[in-house]
Amino acid sequence: MIIPIFTEKSTRILENNQYTFDVDPNLSKQEIRQFVEDNFQVKVVSINTHRPPRKARRLGQFQGFRPKVKRVMLTLRSGDSIPFFE
Repeated sequence: MIIPIFTEKSTRILENNQYTFDVDPNLSKQEIRQFVEDNFQVKVVSINTHRPPRKARRLGQFQGFRPKVKRVMLTLRSGDSIPFFE
């Protein structure tokens, strides 16, 4: 599971050749790097990850939480790009 993120910050850091994704929280940095390099034919220079706080969700009288995700910021080699961000 890898979902691209389009926020103000993520579009601003595209100038620095950095891309933002939400991924499965059980994936390690090495697994994320391997997946991105194999599927997009790019070279990943660095990976930064963090787990944003869970957000509450209410449906009537029942309260729960949205599924947890891990947010990943990838820095690619200069000259490389991921096509669906352009």
